[in-house]
Amino acid sequence: MSTPAADPSRTVLLLNGPNINLLGTRDPAQYGTTTLVEIEARAAELGKELGVEVVCAQSNGEGEMVDRLHAARGWAGVVMNPGAYAHYSIALRDAVDAIEAPVVEVHISNVYAREEFRHTSVTAPVAAGYVAGCGVFGYELALRAVLHRAAERGALG
Repeated sequence: MSTPAADPSRTVLLLNGPNINLLGTRDPAQYGTTTLVEIEARAAELGKELGVEVVCAQSNGEGEMVDRLHAARGWAGVVMNPGAYAHYSIALRDAVDAIEAPVVEVHISNVYAREEFRHTSVTAPVAAGYVAGCGVFGYELALRAVLHRAAERGALG
């Protein structure tokens, strides 16, 4: 389970959902060639620059993602790429809604330029923000956005 190192109020969870572990090889035309390991390393580096710790997690299982969100309740925030779960996981939606920490949803591809079923996210309406179609740069935007939302709430320790 994800655990913050020292100060949960200065910790951000980077949570990736199903199939994100295949980045770099899965449909490079859609998702690029950057791997999840590279995304996580850049997020951790940017987190240090911004004065927070980034704890990274990826799961292909809906229940594990819910558990990780629950564990991050008192953290500064969550950057989450729910993958396909964005389109139908009410459990994930309810977990995002249940935690105090702001959640910014991120998608590498422009979901609105893809199949119609990808145009609806059940998690986005309860998220603090939404970034899509910016490639892996979207993770950086989402991290900055989640810290902005945490600061607005006075939640950064």
